[in-house]
Amino acid sequence: MLEAEVEDAENLAMAHWPIPVDLFVSKKHPSLPRGLLAFADSSGNILFRLNSPSHHPKKTLRLLDSAGDPLISIYRHHDGSWQGFKGDDGQKDLLFQVQRVSNKFARTELEVFLVAENHQGELTCDFKVKGCHFQRSCTIYKGDSIVAQTSLMHKLRQIYVSRRKFQLTMFPSFVDPALIVAVVVIFLVNGPKKSKILDKLPVST
Repeated sequence: MLEAEVEDAENLAMAHWPIPVDLFVSKKHPSLPRGLLAFADSSGNILFRLNSPSHHPKKTLRLLDSAGDPLISIYRHHDGSWQGFKGDDGQKDLLFQVQRVSNKFARTELEVFLVAENHQGELTCDFKVKGCHFQRSCTIYKGDSIVAQTSLMHKLRQIYVSRRKFQLTMFPSFVDPALIVAVVVIFLVNGPKKSKILDKLPVST
């Protein structure tokens, strides 16, 4: 099973796929300790998971692959901005920066700046993230194109929808899926305080 998970992750990490790919996000994956955020495929195989180092759980996050190897280290700053660094080598190889544009109860907006695309002159926004943290809903844009979306898993005739598990859909592109997952993680963690208080409540349809 582990070999299959690693192979799936390697295939996904090729950063280009001809059809949309769905990942299912939850903190209750049976093969992980309760509370660890996992991104799994439709067969339940974990492709990405999140880890918070015990020495600084509120400011540092590690995005791991299916084998538990670090892909991106995510750091939060006091001004509400974020930085993502390659691997687990500390703040050395900067990949991207995220700035918070709006953080209201019904609307969160982020701007993502890739270091590789902004090595000369003034920073320009490469991706925009718009959504509602309470609804677990966001859309990641690259220009006018939609790169990825998250949404709750609604079912027919279901009155209330739990926010403990939701879906991430990544559309065909050349964007690194690990980068997409890292940005989604930042969106989730970056929600307004009022929304976090209500996080355990279901959503009425």
